[in-house]
Amino acid sequence: MTSASSQAALLERLRGIAGAAHVLVGDACAPYLTDWRKLVTGRALAVVRPGSTEQVRDVVRACLEQGAPIVPQGGNTGQVAGATPDGSGRAVVVQLGRMKRIRSIDVENDTLVVEAGCVLQDLQDAARAAGRLFPLSLGAEGSCLIGGNLATNAGGTQVLRYGNARELTLGLEVVTADGEIWNGLRALRKDNTGYDLRDLYIGSEGTLGIITAATLKLFPLPVAQRTALAATGSIAQAVALLARARAALGADLTGFELMSSVATDLVLRHCPDQRLPLAPGAPWFVLLESSDTESAERAASRFEALLAAALEAGEIQDAAIAESIEQSRALWRLRESITLAVAAEGQCAKHDISIATSRIPGFIASTDALLRQRFPGVRSATFGHLGDGNLHYNILQPAGTPAAGFVEVQQDLSRLVHDAVRDHAGSISAEQGIGGLRTADLQAYEDPVKLDLLRRIKRALDPAGLMNPGKVLPVHGCVSPG
Repeated sequence: MTSASSQAALLERLRGIAGAAHVLVGDACAPYLTDWRKLVTGRALAVVRPGSTEQVRDVVRACLEQGAPIVPQGGNTGQVAGATPDGSGRAVVVQLGRMKRIRSIDVENDTLVVEAGCVLQDLQDAARAAGRLFPLSLGAEGSCLIGGNLATNAGGTQVLRYGNARELTLGLEVVTADGEIWNGLRALRKDNTGYDLRDLYIGSEGTLGIITAATLKLFPLPVAQRTALAATGSIAQAVALLARARAALGADLTGFELMSSVATDLVLRHCPDQRLPLAPGAPWFVLLESSDTESAERAASRFEALLAAALEAGEIQDAAIAESIEQSRALWRLRESITLAVAAEGQCAKHDISIATSRIPGFIASTDALLRQRFPGVRSATFGHLGDGNLHYNILQPAGTPAAGFVEVQQDLSRLVHDAVRDHAGSISAEQGIGGLRTADLQAYEDPVKLDLLRRIKRALDPAGLMNPGKVLPVHGCVSPG
């Protein structure tokens, strides 16, 4: 699609499908063209906001006929520019925010059917109103959309107990890359009828089709929760505490977050409303939470016994237990404010990595030392989900130095980090995906056989190469990156 007449024809067709008010062009597209981190700004022929699965299907078919690239977009809260169009101005952004209905809740089957444009927090609230828990929880839950969470296989703070988005999903409805609707919304926990298409589309980042609805698992609401912030002297002690907590609490351990003092100090500096309820001085902090389905008394006694044993064993130096819902929320706000505080501090090389928990102490010690040697003055604002081995290994520019000098070395710095991840048998992307920012890293560090299989899947399901081109894998086929 190159001529002005064909572009005009496509725009007219899109207006007929979604309504003129929901086809944005020109300056009206601006809010949808820059990624959340403001690293990439693209251009688009239009932003379309369909109101139904049938409209999504018709939009995809219209784009296919004209050869227009399609960029699915949810809440645009991703970290890797996975929902941002390229600079060609040829793409149609399909923004799913109008499709936000919760179609049904089945409390006896513990399932919920929801459209892709539903805000995650609204989904959580609907489940809670029905006396159930939907446990996917992350910092952007007030603005991210469940379709984007599924497209990226989002993780969050309760993966330790409940798993990633993939583990929380029973079925999907998908508009395929050739404009068909796959109705796979079965609410079944056992279904061995061929290849698992559900798991293929989850985590595909909009490169194989557009998720329009999902059947999700629900769980009983906990009777009581206990939250604590503990100070610890080393990563090894934090790992020992994790093992103790798992043994003592079992499945009731629902959160185990690691924060470096560098990260918490940034929060206290840039978020004046936050406070640390422990004496300063510890190099690391752990935020842990348990959810009990029996009684508040049982929750309190088991949690306090765990912390007392950890203190006696020297695994923690001190701990503050939340005595109210508000205190618990304040502890979680401390953790969830780190990303914003890191952004406010200045230039940062972000890494979303996964390492086997037992190898994390060695990884951090050796990689921190290499970074200090190669890039004097850099600071490691490390935090993340220690319970599932996911670290947000963020490296900040040296204090008081110009940002431009740090930008020049970021590529070399990230190569050092990713080399260390490879040497520790880890992954360069734990929960944020590949998007448009990490495609070169995927090519450099992933197994060649796996990469070949990924390319074959992409060619088979998206032969025209129009679904979110340039994300996850380099552009192939007839589509130009622009």
